[in-house]
Order: sequence, then structure tokens, then C-alpha cells
Amino acid sequence: MARTVAASASSEKPKKRHAEIVAAAAKVFARRGYHGASTQDIADVLGIRQASLYYYFESKDAALEAVCAEGMEDYARRAQQILRGAESGADKVARLVFHHLAPLGERLDYTLVFLRERRFLPEPARKRIRALELKYERIIERIIQQAVDAGEFRADLDARMATLALLGLGNSAAAWYGREPGVTLERVTRDYVDLLVRAFRKGEAPVFRITH
Repeated sequence: MARTVAASASSEKPKKRHAEIVAAAAKVFARRGYHGASTQDIADVLGIRQASLYYYFESKDAALEAVCAEGMEDYARRAQQILRGAESGADKVARLVFHHLAPLGERLDYTLVFLRERRFLPEPARKRIRALELKYERIIERIIQQAVDAGEFRADLDARMATLALLGLGNSAAAWYGREPGVTLERVTRDYVDLLVRAFRKGEAPVFRITH
């Protein structure tokens, strides 16, 4: 038993250290941008030699990819849990919005790096991150489509467009959150859920006539 506990603790140390290093990379990229950051900057935050950093990341590109991947994998993991739940479609959308916005308060550096800096990744890395994005998007799309099929959301609701609307609304908050006096994350979440659920629920959809 003692050996099992010791082995478990030993295996957790590298994971914890890796998480600390990815968090340091997120902090540096969020403040300096990809082009303004260096592996030395990341090492300085950690208080280690630059050479020690290469034990975890072979390059600055690899560190940026790790930051982006960490955020996306967490989103997808939480969305998958929501998909498996027994709640109503409205409640699932509320949970999706909550978990999408929560990093603005808990892990803002990861969100900012993903939104601003992922375009600077080399093409193979961009494709890997895009695959993670698509996984997350498809889970949200399935949640919305299930609510449409169950008759809770409008029959004419396009699940793909609704997914993109949810993500676009959520991602936009990163650009202004913290600069609107008195606006809390709880209020943003509540208002966004209200907007989306009202738009998705059954009822006659408004018809817009676009004129030029």
C-alpha cells in the first residue's frame, strides 16, 4: 500500500510540473504575444534555466501549441460531460455557456492566447489545434440538434449556425470583459444564456427583410 501511494505521488509530480510550465507559457504569450515572447521569458517566470525548458518543449512553437491544446481539450472534455447528461436542452446550453466563459475568470491567459496567437503556429500545429476545435464544435452541435429533435428548440433551427453563434458570442466577451464597469462574469453568463435560449426555443422565428 505504501509503495502504491508513493508511486502515485511520484507520477503526479511530472504532471504538476508540466502544468506549471504550460501555465507560465500562457502567461508570457498572453502578455507579450507570440512574436514578442521567447523561451527565455518563460524560463524567467519559472525561475529556471532556459536549457531546462527544452526538457518539456523543443521550441517556442511547441510551447504555444501546448497552451492552445490545453484550453481546447478542457472545453471538449466539459462539453462531452454535458452531452451525456439528462438535463433539458436549455439547461445544457446554460452549462455550455458557463463553462465557455468560466476561463475568463479562471484561465484568462489561455483564452487570450488561443484567440490571438494560434494563427502564428506552423501549419501542421494549426491543423492539430483546428481538429480539437472541430471536436468541441461538433459536441455543441449535437447538444443543440438533440434539443431540436426533442421538440424543445425550434424545428427550423440550424444546429451548425446556432453552434457558431454560441461560440462567437462567448469568444467576443474576451475582447471586452473587465473593461465594462460593474459587469460580472455571472451577469455576462446569465445574459448570454437568456439571449441564446430565447433565440433557440420554439416559437415563430422573426423574418427579416434585407434591403440595400
